[in-house]
Amino acid sequence: MSEATLRQEWRACLRFLRFPRPRRLPGRSPALSGWASDWIGSIPARRLFGWALTLWAINLLVLGPFVLAVFELSGATHRIDVSNLPWLQAILWGPIVEELLFRYGLRRPVAALWMVPLLALVLVYGLVWWATTILAVVVLLSCWIATSSGAPSAVGYRWLRRYARMFPVVFHLVALAFAAVHLRNFVFGEITGWMMIVLVAPQWVTGLVLGWVRVTRGVGASMFLHGVFNTGPLVVAWLAFQFIGDL
Repeated sequence: MSEATLRQEWRACLRFLRFPRPRRLPGRSPALSGWASDWIGSIPARRLFGWALTLWAINLLVLGPFVLAVFELSGATHRIDVSNLPWLQAILWGPIVEELLFRYGLRRPVAALWMVPLLALVLVYGLVWWATTILAVVVLLSCWIATSSGAPSAVGYRWLRRYARMFPVVFHLVALAFAAVHLRNFVFGEITGWMMIVLVAPQWVTGLVLGWVRVTRGVGASMFLHGVFNTGPLVVAWLAFQFIGDL
């Protein structure tokens, strides 16, 4: 079967967002275990770059003007210092932490029960040694549990069926929570609720797509796309700073 085009995948994504279901796309490599395929992913890198380009276009051309208008109305500023851009945090650390915190549990809800509290601490305290140690332990434990756990019990199956019925609500709540967390990237002046919603609309849209990629392609694919997506604004900010510095 031929590979779907990016346009076809966008249509599939939009259908999924209308009624999310915790089902992977067909085509998983038989040579990979469930754990390995979840982390390695089953989507070509060129396709993930295509998704990143599309998200950049949406955020810049569609949502960007509204965000800039709110910046002017509210006096909000961004916390990022363009003279000291957080490359490691945005491209590597952030995607790993945020994908595990917000989206790993979409397909592994039992793991989310113990991972989310630990990763919430990691997200809040950032790149300190003990938080990084917790992150490493969480990753190792999640891999060990995924490879060593057997089939769920009868009670587990009933619980998972209930979770599947609630999955659309869970999925969209996760996307909203992901967007809301990014409010901490801003320093606010006079601002109202609707202005805050507009400011994080790009993160909400991006979170929906990352959720679809995680569910259908694996957490490794959503981490990769997240990192590539974060790279674009950083490169633009760095180039702008270099240009202004030359002036």
